[in-house]
Amino acid sequence: MNQKSNTRKPYGTIIALVVVVSYYLLNVRPTSNSTPTADPVDLTTGRYASEPAPFGKALDATMVESVGIVGRVLEDDDNSPHQRFILKLTNGQTLLVRHNTDLSPRIENLQRGDKIKFRGQFKMNDRGGLVHRTHKDSREERAGGWLERDGKRYE
Repeated sequence: MNQKSNTRKPYGTIIALVVVVSYYLLNVRPTSNSTPTADPVDLTTGRYASEPAPFGKALDATMVESVGIVGRVLEDDDNSPHQRFILKLTNGQTLLVRHNTDLSPRIENLQRGDKIKFRGQFKMNDRGGLVHRTHKDSREERAGGWLERDGKRYE
């Protein structure tokens, strides 16, 4: 007589484990207290963002890399040597860029409509966010940032 085994295969447990691990790997984000990673986040895709818009606390203090069009050139900061301008990303988001001209060359003759590629640290603020640290890290404690216009890199 052929009897079926009463032992159950653990398929349900395996599937549940795969779902939990997949969710964790796809949704766990760095906190604002975490050290910036060397792997940048593309702001146009929001690759690591859990919400549809790429700006949020999930990206705070993260190195980001993207491209945008200068929407407005602002005056330099009064208290520190930072070139400032607003970029509009391809997804419609705007972003303040603060470029330290003590640590990296200024982009001369920056104008509205210029296409700028960038890598820097995203910082959350009340207007959506800014990118700073767009220069090499003199202490080599983190991955460096840069700005690029017309193939010329400023780092």
